Amino acid sequence: MADTDSKSVSFRALQLANEQRNMYGLRYNDYSRYRKHCANRTHRLRSTLKITHGKGREFKKLPAIAPSSIQDGHLQLLLYEAERAWSYSQELLALSNLPSNESKASSLRHNATGRFRRSVHWSTQLLSQCQTLYASSRLSASGLLEITIYTLILNGRFLRYRDEFDDALVQLSVAKGLLDELASRADTSRDQALYTYFADAIGPEIRYCAHELGREKSYDVDGIVAEISGKHRDEIVEGYNALLEKLQSESGAVEQDKAKKKLGTLMWEGEPVPVRNPELVDVLLKVQDGEAKLKQENTPQVKKEDGVDQKKGKKSKGGNSKRGVAAYDTILLALSDAEEVARKLMEAQQLSGASSASIAGARDIQFVHAYIVYQLLSRRIQRDLLLISSLVASSKAAAPRRPANKKVSKGQGPKASSSKTEKKQVDARLYPALVKLLDTVLQSLNQMRTLSIVDESPDLATAVDARIAFTNARRCLYLSRSYPPVKKYAEALTLVQHATLHIRETQSILTTLDSSSPSASPEFYPLSSTQLHEFEEELNADSLSLKTSWFAYNGGSLDADPKTYKKPLFFDIAWNHVAPDMDRLMERAGKKPQAQATPVAPAPVKTQTKEVKAPQPQSAKSVARTKLEEEKRAATPEPQASKAPARGGLSSLLGGWW
Repeated sequence: MADTDSKSVSFRALQLANEQRNMYGLRYNDYSRYRKHCANRTHRLRSTLKITHGKGREFKKLPAIAPSSIQDGHLQLLLYEAERAWSYSQELLALSNLPSNESKASSLRHNATGRFRRSVHWSTQLLSQCQTLYASSRLSASGLLEITIYTLILNGRFLRYRDEFDDALVQLSVAKGLLDELASRADTSRDQALYTYFADAIGPEIRYCAHELGREKSYDVDGIVAEISGKHRDEIVEGYNALLEKLQSESGAVEQDKAKKKLGTLMWEGEPVPVRNPELVDVLLKVQDGEAKLKQENTPQVKKEDGVDQKKGKKSKGGNSKRGVAAYDTILLALSDAEEVARKLMEAQQLSGASSASIAGARDIQFVHAYIVYQLLSRRIQRDLLLISSLVASSKAAAPRRPANKKVSKGQGPKASSSKTEKKQVDARLYPALVKLLDTVLQSLNQMRTLSIVDESPDLATAVDARIAFTNARRCLYLSRSYPPVKKYAEALTLVQHATLHIRETQSILTTLDSSSPSASPEFYPLSSTQLHEFEEELNADSLSLKTSWFAYNGGSLDADPKTYKKPLFFDIAWNHVAPDMDRLMERAGKKPQAQATPVAPAPVKTQTKEVKAPQPQSAKSVARTKLEEEKRAATPEPQASKAPARGGLSSLLGGWW
């Protein structure tokens, strides 16, 4: 028993044929390249297995290979020979349809028929060897069923080419029934997609054969397969029921041995998204693993309250945001690979002109590509929003970290020191970085709006428009906060007004949405009325602070130089009627007046009153002093002469008479 297990053969014809066809030219119908690749592989396998036909031009027939000595290479050799002959026949048929080869079209078709018949011969020989290996318990039931399906497909296509539609319909219907059975019992999502891919490939051929036979419901491929396959599968496939029982037991044993990676059902508006290609399954499984890691990163946040770790009692330093961004990067990398694969499949389908869906009206590879692009853009938006929220939170957390008992320098009051600390709280690089992130969010939203699946959903398209308007408002707000440090208040107020307009647009768009629809509130960008109200209050507060700062800077003038500021008329009138406290104003300005006794000249009014008074008797010394003062006064011009007309009353008119 151990000997048979050690010599077991693991050969999967459908998987090997699909990989080689997609890798070497058949994705774009390049049969010549694929034929050359198969020829190179057959030569290499023959030299490796030492079953060449001799050297030179002399052909030496090979002896029959014993069943006990058959290896994987022998089965691969027969499969490559069948693929080589089939690709050569398709290449000759393509050449015969060209207008330049009209004269030799019949000979080309004759050669193509011979190559096609040769490929059926090689596949039949491969099937007989696989049946022998299965009888000796060296090959699994799934491997035998795959090579049986491969042989039935080749034989059915050859019969359809020869216009034998009745026999071709039987062969293809039985192959389609076997593929459906394998897809329903597949252990992995990749195998399920592989069987679905081959079933979709022969679906149009079944429809064509049924149409040529005059069936009424030739479009109902599943009904035709259920009818014909149930009648002829026991005749064509030897031991059909026993093979299915063996396949069920093998899948049960495998499930007990190891856990299988199953791709979760992808849903879009309540309907599943079909994944009918094994290459897509591989990349989407990586996306699924990335989403699982992201959920693991989000769940430990319950243990932390207000940024404090309960175990250590220390504040977190943004580690969660860093790990979250790394998880999003993993998902974005996998989604970019999936988008590239889906785009190549879509381009190949457009070049070949075939349909990837066997059922009319079903979702094809173009829908799958649009769905993957939508997921890629939504995850990119989530990552950018996470970066924005972490930057804003870190700036707010770093703001109040100034100690309260710090000494204040002389000449500065508490108000001046607090204003300077507020200016130093925000890093100058914060708002430009936020604006750049919001630019990427806008780019992703605009690209999402042009997708066909978004345009076909009215509620989702309206929701995306609302997110675009709200993101524009946030961008204008953060951009306006970059101008006050450079004293450009007019530009900042203009941007705040633009943000107000965008908020009004967002509110008007949200009023047209149906709140009960799941597409009205996409999960990647939550937006509620409370957020809009808080944002509008923030806009009003910024507008008021900008107006106050602008008026204090240069009185609201558009000229940026505060030296050209002209004092309003109100202050001219006030200064004429109210005596200002200059000492207090100079002290608040930081310029205290010097404490020096300066001689004050006598007021002109007092001198005039002294002159009007009658002379009194004085001593000799006082008389000498007065005479000296009179001489000094006579030497200097009297300033009262120019100001005398300013006085009113009768004295000004009759002053000369006195």
